[in-house]
Amino acid sequence: MRAALALAARGLGNTWPNPSVGCVIVKGGAVVGRGWTAPGGRPHAETEALKRAGDAARGATAYVTLEPCCHWGRTPPCTDALVAAGVARVVVALRDPDPRVDGAGLERLQAGGVAVTVGVLEAEARMLNAGFITRLEEGRPLVTLKLATTLDGRIATRTGESQWITGSAARRAAHALRGRHDAVLVGSGTALADDPDLSCRIPGFAPVPTVRVVADARLRMLPTARMFQGRGPVWIATRAGHPDAPREALQAAGAEIIEVPPAGHGPGLDVAALLRALAARGLTRVLAEGGAALAAGLLRAGLVDRLAWFHAPAIMGADGRPAADALPLEVLAAMPRYRRVGLAPLGPDLLSEFVSEGSGAA
Repeated sequence: MRAALALAARGLGNTWPNPSVGCVIVKGGAVVGRGWTAPGGRPHAETEALKRAGDAARGATAYVTLEPCCHWGRTPPCTDALVAAGVARVVVALRDPDPRVDGAGLERLQAGGVAVTVGVLEAEARMLNAGFITRLEEGRPLVTLKLATTLDGRIATRTGESQWITGSAARRAAHALRGRHDAVLVGSGTALADDPDLSCRIPGFAPVPTVRVVADARLRMLPTARMFQGRGPVWIATRAGHPDAPREALQAAGAEIIEVPPAGHGPGLDVAALLRALAARGLTRVLAEGGAALAAGLLRAGLVDRLAWFHAPAIMGADGRPAADALPLEVLAAMPRYRRVGLAPLGPDLLSEFVSEGSGAA
């Protein structure tokens, strides 16, 4: 099952709206087939593993990270393929919360004479599938907030200079983070100040182009921005009621305009409504890269499931720009709390990874 989970991890960021699944088929103590969800979500992991196993699948055991599907979509049910191949036993890490499956896949296998075991490395499978689960159970994608700061939490000097606080190894790791998420989300202030491309620029890492999303309540984005010259969709989230001219110019440049209600306070957007709109379009994993207003809005709303914090060994001081605007908080008990799950040196910098104490899927 650990091997199947490692295969499933290959698809993160490339299979939405489907989950990323891994499958390993074993017979006589040897692996005879393996597969993982293909870019775009199809073919599924089980059918790929069965194709590689061929006749050796008969009487074998299949280890699958998520309950096999039992409904028709663009492809036939994986349960039927496993039964038809003569697989004797299926070991499943996690029951599929999709209401079209949710135990029915296990029942279909058992009805076909296949022995079923469920719950092997379930916690690890839930962690890997957290984006898919969050979309189904909460109607929004999993959100990872990525920050690259000095030791005192500053992202730019008082004049706005920010490139580069961290070194090349940390920046490469940040690109890998983009490749493992379906979309990158930034505020319009960051988009205008830095004119970023926001794509994953590691060759071959992300076969499905990363969606670039800009939260732009005032519709200030320019159709000449670098991201329109890059690879992958650009979605602009904004309020309703803007004049036709700027909307049409952005659409002509290739942007999809998504209308989102305004925030209850301040000039921004309702971030919860924005995430629901992204989930409705199939996104399961979103990497929020700032700036400070967007970070604060997500933190205030309790919508940051994971943190990827790159620390550079430097101090900028109080006149530098903070990673997050005011939340604001009156008591310590109201602070968002996170649990560290990873720590990695990257040249002179350090990446700390955290999951929210309040996020069941994370």
